[in-house]
Amino acid sequence: MSEHIERAHETIHEAHHAHTQGDHSARNVGVLVSILAAALALAEVGEKSAQNEYLTRHIAVSDAWAFYQAKNLRGVVRGAEAELLESLPNAADPALQARVKTAREYEARMRDDPKGDGMKQLAEQARHEEEARAHAFHRYHGFELVVGALEIAIVLASVSIVTRMRALAVGAGAIGAIAIAGGIGVLFELL
Repeated sequence: MSEHIERAHETIHEAHHAHTQGDHSARNVGVLVSILAAALALAEVGEKSAQNEYLTRHIAVSDAWAFYQAKNLRGVVRGAEAELLESLPNAADPALQARVKTAREYEARMRDDPKGDGMKQLAEQARHEEEARAHAFHRYHGFELVVGALEIAIVLASVSIVTRMRALAVGAGAIGAIAIAGGIGVLFELL
C-alpha cells in the first residue's frame, strides 16, 4: 500500500511543479490522484478485512468437518463394539446386554446429540460456515477488482500529467469513478 501512496505523492509533486509553470490542468489531475489514492487505501482495507474473514471462516469449516470425522470414527468404533458383543456366544448375559445398550446409545449420540454437537449438528454448522466463507471470498474478490482498477486509474492520471494528454486524465477519472462505485457496491453488498 505504501508504494501506491508514494506514487500518488510523486504525481502530486509533479502536478505542483507543473502548476508553478502555469499548467492548471495538472493541478486538477493532482487532486484526482489524491482522491483515487484515498479510495485505493480504503479499498485495500476492505480487501484485507474480507480476506481475514475468508480465512477465519475457512478454518471454522475445517474444524467443523474435522470434529464431524472424529465423531463419526467414535460412533463407528462403538457400533463395532456393540456388534462384536452381540456376536459373542454369551450375548444374552445381562452384563453384556448393558454394555451393548451403552455402546448403541453412545453411537446414536455421536450421530445426533440433543446438546448440539453430534454429526448432524456439526454438518449443519459446517455448511453454514461454508456459505459464510463463500460470501467472504466474493467480497474479497470484489475488493481485489476495485483495487486493481484504482491502481490503473492512478497510473493513467500520472501519465496524463507527463504527456499532457487530457484524454488519459478523463479516462482515469472514469475508471476511478466506476471503481469507487464498485467498492461501495461491494461494501454494502449490492454487487
